Amino acid sequence: MIALARHGETDYNAVRRFQGHLAVSLNERGREQAQELARLAAQHEWAALICSPLARARETADIVGAAIGHHPEEDARFAETDRGDWTDLSFDDVAAAEPELFAAYQRADPAFTFPGGESFAHQQLRVMEGIDAAHQGPRPVLIVTHRGSIRLALAVLHGDESHRSAEVPNGSLVELP
Repeated sequence: MIALARHGETDYNAVRRFQGHLAVSLNERGREQAQELARLAAQHEWAALICSPLARARETADIVGAAIGHHPEEDARFAETDRGDWTDLSFDDVAAAEPELFAAYQRADPAFTFPGGESFAHQQLRVMEGIDAAHQGPRPVLIVTHRGSIRLALAVLHGDESHRSAEVPNGSLVELP
């Protein structure tokens, strides 16, 4: 089994701001979500714990790892999309300045590329490469990652594009088919 978990909340999540690859830590609520995720994860036996190297995912994985007895192994393939020029901007500001592009982002249009950043297509390729590699290693494995990475993986693995915009709350755990 492979399961994906979304990191706990950050202040950027709370105010709807693009964090991309910024080193944004969990807020108090996010640390509570990570503790709850750790309690949930501790109900299972895990052979490995992998995480995105971004601060919010690593912090979540460290909390989970302490509960399940594993040190997280970082894998950049599970990082959030590089948000390019939108990094550190609010959703509202981007929606006002670039409404058509923002609408494509919200639809999770497979052809969408963040201005100055990464495309969803590229992110999907690297996430699926990471999942394929995880299938080759010890299992069950828990991967702490980001909403975008989880959505793209679910779309591919379920063969259903509606997963590209699925709700994936902070601190949630999703088992892959």
